[in-house]
Amino acid sequence: MDGSSSSSPSKRLEGKVAIITGGASGIGAAAVQLFHDNGAKVVIADIQDKLGQALADKLGDSGVCYIHCNVSNENDIINLIDTTVTKYGKLDIMYNNAGIMDRSFGSILDTPKSDLERLLKVNTIGGFLGAKHAVKVMVREKINKGCILFTASACTEIGGLGSPAYGVSKYGILGLVKNLAAELGQYGIRVNCVSPYGLVTGISGNTVVDPAIIETKLSEMGNLRGEVLKAEGIANAALYLASDEASYVSGQNLVVDGGFSSVNPTFMKAFNLIK
Repeated sequence: MDGSSSSSPSKRLEGKVAIITGGASGIGAAAVQLFHDNGAKVVIADIQDKLGQALADKLGDSGVCYIHCNVSNENDIINLIDTTVTKYGKLDIMYNNAGIMDRSFGSILDTPKSDLERLLKVNTIGGFLGAKHAVKVMVREKINKGCILFTASACTEIGGLGSPAYGVSKYGILGLVKNLAAELGQYGIRVNCVSPYGLVTGISGNTVVDPAIIETKLSEMGNLRGEVLKAEGIANAALYLASDEASYVSGQNLVVDGGFSSVNPTFMKAFNLIK
C-alpha cells in the first residue's frame, strides 16, 4: 500500500456541485471556501456583486463562479439553478444560506408589519424557492444522494435569542426542513439545517463596535467557555451535513451553540454564590 496517498487529506465533496446562497460574505463565504477546498464545484449566489466576484476571483479556477441572485425573486432562483446545471452538468448540494436580520432584540409591541414581511421574504420564502427549484432538477436528473441545506438559528431551540419577526422567519425554515425531509426521502434527497448561536457576520450590519468585543461578549454569555463561534464553525457543520459522512442524516436541526439551548445555568450560578 502506498503510504503517500494515506497521508494526504481526503476531499469530502469530491465530484459534487454546490450552490451557496448568501455566499459572498459571512457564513456563506466561509462555506464557499471550505466546500471548494473539499473538492466541490461551487456557485456563489448573492446580491453583493463586488464581494461575490472578488471571492470567485480569489479562489481562481473554473470550479468556482459567481451569479447574481436575489433569493426572494423566483426568476433569479430559476436562472441560478439553470445556469449552474448548464455550466457544471448537475446539482448535488443546494445550501440556502442567504438571510437578513431586523434587529437583535425587540418587542412584538413595536414591531412593524413591514419587518416581518421583509424577513419572511428573504429568510423563509427565499429558502423555500431555492429548495423548490433545486429539488426539481435533482428529481428530474435522478441525482442520488442530493442534499438540501438551510441556515436557521439557535432561536429555533430557545426563546429570547432574537426579535419576534426573526424567530418566525427561522422557525419557518425548520418547519420546511421537517416537511421536505418527509417528502423527499423517496428520492434519496436529504434535507437538514444548521442553527448557529450568535456570531459576528455582516448580517448584523454593525459598523460601530469592534467585532472582537462583540465576540467576547457573546462568548461570555454562552455556555462553552474558551471557545468563540465564528463563521468557519458553521461552515464545518454544513460541510458535515453535505458530505457522505451524513448519508443517513435527514430532517435534523444541527444546533451549533456550545450547549446554550440545552442547559440552564441559573441554579449552578446561584449555588456557587451560596458556597
